[in-house]
Amino acid sequence: MRAVYSCGLEATFDVIGGKWKCLILWRLHPDARRFGELKRLVTGITEKMLIQQLREMEADGLVRRQAYPEIPPRVEYSLTPMGISLKELLGPLCEWGSKYIEQMGREHLCQDPEAQTQCVPG
Repeated sequence: MRAVYSCGLEATFDVIGGKWKCLILWRLHPDARRFGELKRLVTGITEKMLIQQLREMEADGLVRRQAYPEIPPRVEYSLTPMGISLKELLGPLCEWGSKYIEQMGREHLCQDPEAQTQCVPG
């Protein structure tokens, strides 16, 4: 059952709500990614949470899941055109967050070198 929204912003936050979906979207473009690669790129996410978030994003029309009939099985995830359009909105949010970290001080900066690249395009 689809939700009823009073405005577009409400729908947007419903689709990307939570900690992980924006980070997954960021890492899925421009290339398709395999599950294990996404797990490594999205620092701190559990396997269970990644599976759940990918399923929700697929149901919302943001992510495409492509299974290849190979041995061993290979599955790749990529963004749909709707997912790409949403991902493009994340760039300005990332820039704002970087400025916020700079202004508020280094105590807000993650010490994990891989996590610091979360906002690097690509």
